[in-house]
Amino acid sequence: MGKVKCSELRTKDKKELFKQLEELKTELTNLRVAKVTGGVASKLSKIRVVRKAIARVYIVYHQKMKVNLRNHYKNKKRVVRKAIARVYIVYHQKMKVNLRNHYKNKKYKPLDLRPKKTRAMRKALTKHEAKLKTRKEIRKKSLFPPRVYAVKA
Repeated sequence: MGKVKCSELRTKDKKELFKQLEELKTELTNLRVAKVTGGVASKLSKIRVVRKAIARVYIVYHQKMKVNLRNHYKNKKRVVRKAIARVYIVYHQKMKVNLRNHYKNKKYKPLDLRPKKTRAMRKALTKHEAKLKTRKEIRKKSLFPPRVYAVKA
């Protein structure tokens, strides 16, 4: 057998591919036997060609299988995946709404229900905390009140 071309293999159907594959494999075994028994150099160099031909047959066969599978699952898989994703989205949205209602007036909320903002904004003091004064500040304020001056006009 001469060199096998992929373009020729693509025109064949599955049964013909397997038939050619079997022929190539038997030829390869014959060549290996010839190698062990000390065959002609031309036969020894043909082993590589036959191995490559077998590989080409496998490649074309797998390409055909892939195309068939793609055509078979072309619309099915995507539709099913999208439908499942939509169901999950709706489910999680409803769950989030229920959780927001549950934690509405609670002191602590789960992290995913808190506003994201930035880290600096989250760590910043609240308005109430910023207004608070220490005992020392309160004492200073009472002992040394700000002076009020009356200006003549």
